[in-house]
Amino acid sequence: MNTKKVRFVNNKGLNLSGRLNLPYSGTVKAYALFAHCFTCNKNLNTIKYITHALTENGFGVLAFDFTGLGDSEGEFADSHFSANIADLVCAADYLRKDHKAPSLIIGHSLGGAAALFASAEIEEIKAVVTIGAPSSPEHVTHLFSEGLDELKREGKAEVNIGGRNFNVTQDFVDQLKTKNMDELLTGLRKAFLFMHSPQDDIVDISNAAKLYSKAFHPKSFISLDGATHLLAKEKDAKYAGKVLADWAVRYLDLDVETNFPETGVKVKVFDGTFTSEVLTKEGHYFIADEPTSVGGNNLGPTPYDLLAAGLGACTGMTLRMYAQRKKWDIGIVDTHVTHEKIHAEDCGDCESQNGKIDQFNRKISISGDITDEMRVKLLEIADKCPVHRTLENQIKIKTEIV
Repeated sequence: MNTKKVRFVNNKGLNLSGRLNLPYSGTVKAYALFAHCFTCNKNLNTIKYITHALTENGFGVLAFDFTGLGDSEGEFADSHFSANIADLVCAADYLRKDHKAPSLIIGHSLGGAAALFASAEIEEIKAVVTIGAPSSPEHVTHLFSEGLDELKREGKAEVNIGGRNFNVTQDFVDQLKTKNMDELLTGLRKAFLFMHSPQDDIVDISNAAKLYSKAFHPKSFISLDGATHLLAKEKDAKYAGKVLADWAVRYLDLDVETNFPETGVKVKVFDGTFTSEVLTKEGHYFIADEPTSVGGNNLGPTPYDLLAAGLGACTGMTLRMYAQRKKWDIGIVDTHVTHEKIHAEDCGDCESQNGKIDQFNRKISISGDITDEMRVKLLEIADKCPVHRTLENQIKIKTEIV
């Protein structure tokens, strides 16, 4: 995805910092707003993985820091729940003016509650998604219950939330109590998706049941079984993103088109990342990346993974075609390919005996009941797969800067 840093002004005249993530194709079918969790910011990994899934489906996604958080101006202590809602409305105004008004809004934790209330004020919002959201904004006061007595006495208190200290005012708590979620939901006519983990120890899953029961159809519920409140595990965040994106496309009735190349493949690597978006002439789209251990985002296979996959896929397909011609029932063909660098002198049949060379190790498992004679022939055919031949032939690569 293509990420752009943006800034817009809220209704208090404060500059808010955001990131606008766009599809690689450049064609945006719809825009979405992401409201992060209480005391979080736009850099949360959960937002990154969900945004990635949405951009793959043609969405432009704006995630930003609420007033007083992250890189946005203002003091958190001077903010409150109504201010969060107002920030979301201002973010929608920014998109409406500079791009297109959002039709989808996603909110995580208290951001989910804020997203629900903001959707009532943003006419163009057609679909709302909440992740681990409370059924009442007041629910979050249990996070700083130890400071409630001081809040009542002093009007403000420093509380520790998630290992970080924040200054909270009594006005913040009072604002949470004024918002009636039941009344809001009975008046909203949107498409709803409520996502929640049964193991959420911050916001109990019973909150999702209450939200679901009050909302009108169309409404859906997805259990994020095994996930934490913050979706700390990468696999949980990616799963939520994939399901959310597929659901959104359905309920917004989007016909997602991408500018695929007429020949070959197109690969784009954006500034500051190894994450690469790949488009093929046959209309396929996928991601290549590097693991986090070398500075990547681990959002897709590495270039060498893709190269090995090409050999493995070609091997299986070639064996299948040959077996079909011979009318052999070979069952499932499972090809495992690994890549390594070896010393040329260790290769008995290689032309070069100097330095290191690339070696692909291929292990083929065939589930069908085959004879020894068939096994020998299939091994011979495997070496004739087109990708195998390409890799063993002399290769010339022509490059130009255009």
